[in-house]
Amino acid sequence: MIRHAEMQDLPAILRIYEIARKFMADNGNASQWGNTFPPVEMLEEDIKNKQLYVYTNENEIHGVFAFLLGDDPTYSHIENGSWISDTDYAAIHRVASDGAEKGILAKCMDYCKKQSSHLRIDTHEKNEIMQHLIQKNGFVKCGTIYVKDGSPRIAFEYLEQDSAS
Repeated sequence: MIRHAEMQDLPAILRIYEIARKFMADNGNASQWGNTFPPVEMLEEDIKNKQLYVYTNENEIHGVFAFLLGDDPTYSHIENGSWISDTDYAAIHRVASDGAEKGILAKCMDYCKKQSSHLRIDTHEKNEIMQHLIQKNGFVKCGTIYVKDGSPRIAFEYLEQDSAS
């Protein structure tokens, strides 16, 4: 089940991000989230704004992601390519799981696709596992964007086939 995250979920969410950071580092991507991203303050703000979601199974949290409806400043400029569409979209950020269950990204993507037929997401060039999973879930590589700290990310977009025509 996917639901809005609540403040009491923070310890479980922080544990999941810790597991995800270690997994990324162990798989050649130590720089994307470093040792502290995302900061607690960002997560608290996302919870307050009802933009942070958790995936649960039998009331245990196994995944977390941010889902933002509307324009995201992160995607205002793209290089080495272009967006498929400039219609309204939703953005997915900070996807992580504890590794206890397979297919959590697909479940999160299915949830997001039910909320919006036009989605954007990005990941670090060294996060090859995530790049593969994003494309496996119907997203197309569009170019390079830059996150707040100025580092580049590979940008992907999903546009439901029916809404493209």
